[in-house]
Amino acid sequence: MSTPPEIAVSGVGLFTARPSRVEVRRASEPTGIRFVHPSSSRVIPALIAHQQPAHGPLGGRNTVLGDEHFSVATVEHLLSALAGLGVWHADIVVDASELPILDGSAAGFVSSLRGRQISPHSAHAIRLTQTVRVEDASSGAWIEAHPADRLRYRYELRYPPGAGIPEQSFEWEGDPDRYATEIAPARTFSLEREAIAMKAAGLFPHLTPRDMLVIAPDGRAIDNSLRFADEPVRHKLLDLIGDLALLGGPLIAEVTAHKSSHALTHELCRRIAALRR
Repeated sequence: MSTPPEIAVSGVGLFTARPSRVEVRRASEPTGIRFVHPSSSRVIPALIAHQQPAHGPLGGRNTVLGDEHFSVATVEHLLSALAGLGVWHADIVVDASELPILDGSAAGFVSSLRGRQISPHSAHAIRLTQTVRVEDASSGAWIEAHPADRLRYRYELRYPPGAGIPEQSFEWEGDPDRYATEIAPARTFSLEREAIAMKAAGLFPHLTPRDMLVIAPDGRAIDNSLRFADEPVRHKLLDLIGDLALLGGPLIAEVTAHKSSHALTHELCRRIAALRR
């Protein structure tokens, strides 16, 4: 008999626009976070070793896990919700190739997960013995992880003048309640010029600025409103937490991400994982 889901959430994928249903099932054993195909029972551990290149014209703007048989895209928001709440063992059963985007944040996952006993098992904390840094010289983006006796993640968002988003930074020190109220509700976003270019390329025909946050050059949210004055950087931190979860446990370190992307966080995870072998 299969384990009943602790939560079930449905919606459509951001990139595929296809219906998607995801179930989070209780982990009876400390097997980590795993993605499970509902019919074939194929399993993909949520670890950096299973990260796959994103396909399509917007490759790199989400996180994909898989192998030659089974893959799941846009996993970062659910992984962020699980890590933010301290859940490190769960089976995630998904019936589509992409997780539902919901409102572009992790709030829908968090509201369903909070108060549920998803797993009685704790995770093995990951500690560094040396500083690890990755950078992209072409964009000036970088991430550094320093050895520390506590968790502190910081994201620094920097756009050029005229983008509509001023310099912003936000930190999180591992508190689940603060994650749920101050980070999880922050939505994915794009600049107006990016949204116009994507629409011209025929992308995201199922979305409008009322569905996803679009920032105008004057800083306003088009046909929408900001949940926080610094919502963009909070969402970047949300993504960072989700991608760092690919280490398989909480990274106890001081992490600073400056203008960084999913790809840089993936590389940071690969380097940290290599140090632990």
